[in-house]
Amino acid sequence: MAKKIMIIEDEIHVSNYLEDIFRDNGYDTVCAPSVEQGLELLAGEKPDLITLDLQMPQGHGTRFYQSIRKDDKHKDIPIVVITGQSAPHRAIKPNKAAAIVQKPFEPAQLVEIIQKVIGPA
Repeated sequence: MAKKIMIIEDEIHVSNYLEDIFRDNGYDTVCAPSVEQGLELLAGEKPDLITLDLQMPQGHGTRFYQSIRKDDKHKDIPIVVITGQSAPHRAIKPNKAAAIVQKPFEPAQLVEIIQKVIGPA
């Protein structure tokens, strides 16, 4: 069974791009276009990893991050922050996230990070 990555990203073209990258490398994906929908999906999904955009119009990614880190059921899911913020370390401490990736990113670099965190699909 392939490992599952939850993508929380409000920009549809970025979400689709991430989905293509992960699926091309053998991972299953599930996508949420908002923090609220990401939290709803977590009720029925058990992802091996979450990618999280920090800047979203209907709820900041930092709130999602803080929310699941307080939830015993989900607190150990690794989170890779993928952001266009110039200073993401102010929102999420680098040693708390599995990785912080700046947009634009190189797909091969992102896949390498994912594989280091959860292993190959």
